[in-house]
Amino acid sequence: MPITPKNLVRHEIIGLEVKIKESTDPTLKNLKGRVIDETYNTFKIEVGKKEKIIPKKDCIFIFILHNKKKVQVEGKLIVGRP
Repeated sequence: MPITPKNLVRHEIIGLEVKIKESTDPTLKNLKGRVIDETYNTFKIEVGKKEKIIPKKDCIFIFILHNKKKVQVEGKLIVGRP
């Protein structure tokens, strides 16, 4: 089943491009990269040649789907899922 804005929170997120729209940590705001791993509470995002661990609950994410649609998701809604 393809990823859509309606099923994103229940779908595989690894491999998607992501931007952090808001964060309680100002150094993470506007960070862009690709999700390379996911745990209960965090995403591992590849940013250039570096990897960053991002807490889900503290951020608002914009995921770019394969069809280039952008979907905004509050991180607290996806805590607990991989």
